Amino acid sequence: MNKINLLKLSIFFIFFGRAWQHLFWDAPYRTFFWDESLLKPVIENWFGVSWTTYATSSTTDFFVQSLIIGKGVLYTIAAISSLLITKSNKKLLKIPIFIGGLSLVILTVLLTKEKFYHFAQFFEHSIQFGLPFVLLYSLKEKYSEERLYFILKILIAVTFFSHGLYAFGAYPVPGKFVDMVINIFGCSESFALSFLYIAGILDFVLAILIFIPKLNKYALIYAVVWGLLTALARIVANFYWDFPIQSLHQNMYQVIYRLPHGITPLIVLTGIVVYLKQKKTLKIKEITT
Repeated sequence: MNKINLLKLSIFFIFFGRAWQHLFWDAPYRTFFWDESLLKPVIENWFGVSWTTYATSSTTDFFVQSLIIGKGVLYTIAAISSLLITKSNKKLLKIPIFIGGLSLVILTVLLTKEKFYHFAQFFEHSIQFGLPFVLLYSLKEKYSEERLYFILKILIAVTFFSHGLYAFGAYPVPGKFVDMVINIFGCSESFALSFLYIAGILDFVLAILIFIPKLNKYALIYAVVWGLLTALARIVANFYWDFPIQSLHQNMYQVIYRLPHGITPLIVLTGIVVYLKQKKTLKIKEITT
C-alpha cells in the first residue's frame, strides 16, 4: 500500500471514529452552549431570554443534540470521501474533507476547553485534525514530497510530545491513563505512574530523534508500535467479557480515530525505507558502471 492510500486510510479512520462517537454517543458541544460566563450576555441581551430559561429549555437541548448528529453525518460523508477522492474527482470530494477537517479543529478546541485550556490537550490531536489538510495538499498537481514528509513529522512530533506532557506529569496525570495501565497489567497505582513517567520521557525523545537522520528510523518504529498500542489500549483496558458487544460499542470508536497515531509514522517510515533503497541502488549502479 503506497503512502497516499495509507494516508487516505488514516483519515477514514479519524472521520469514521468521530462519526461513530457523534451518532451514537456524545461530543463536548454543551461545554460551549452551556457556558454561562460566555453566552449569558448574548442570550439575555440579544435574544431577551433569561439564562435559566435558555439553559433548561428542551428546544436548546434538541438543537445541540441535532448539531451533534449533524456533525456525525458530516464525518460519515467525509470518511467515505477520503477513501474515494483522487486527483480527477477532487473538486467535489475535497469539500466534505475540508469542512470535516475544520470541524475537527473546532472539536479539538472544545475538548481543550473541557481541560481548562491546556495547550497540550489541543496539540495532542495534531495528527487527527492535521491529516485531512495534508491529504488535500498531496492531491495538488504540484506538491513537494519532501515537504509532505516534513509536515507529517511535525504532526507526529507535536502529537507525541503533547501526549508525553500528560504521561510525564507536567499536567495532572489523567486518571484514565492510570486506570488503563492498571487494568492491562494488573499493577499498582505507583507502578502505573512510573510506567507513564517513562513513557512520557520516551515521547519527548521521539519528538527530537524523528528529525535526526540515521536515528529517525528507530524513532519512527517506536512511534508506530507505541501509537498502535495506545490506540488499542482503549479497548483492551475497558473490555468486559460479561458485556462484549456493549464494551466494543462503547470503546471501539476511540481506538479507530487513534489508529492514525501509529499509521502516520508508518507512512513516513515507509518513505524513508524507499529512499534508502533507491539511494543504495544508485550507488550500486555507480560502482558497476
